[in-house]
Amino acid sequence: MAVREIFAGMPWWVKWIAVPVIAIVVFGGLIVSLVTFVVGLLFKILIFVILVGGLVFLVRKFMSSSGNGW
Repeated sequence: MAVREIFAGMPWWVKWIAVPVIAIVVFGGLIVSLVTFVVGLLFKILIFVILVGGLVFLVRKFMSSSGNGW
């Protein structure tokens, strides 16, 4: 029995309101965990890029002011 056959006789509000609400209730914790993980990962990547960029900036500034020119 296909899913389309199951939902064929149902009212529109079951397909478009009730089923998504049930899915959010059941999988809501998983969705929140996934979003939290992705946002945390993006934040860590951003901090990494800022720190590396700052390090490169400081090294270039120090090398140009000292005049060693390795």
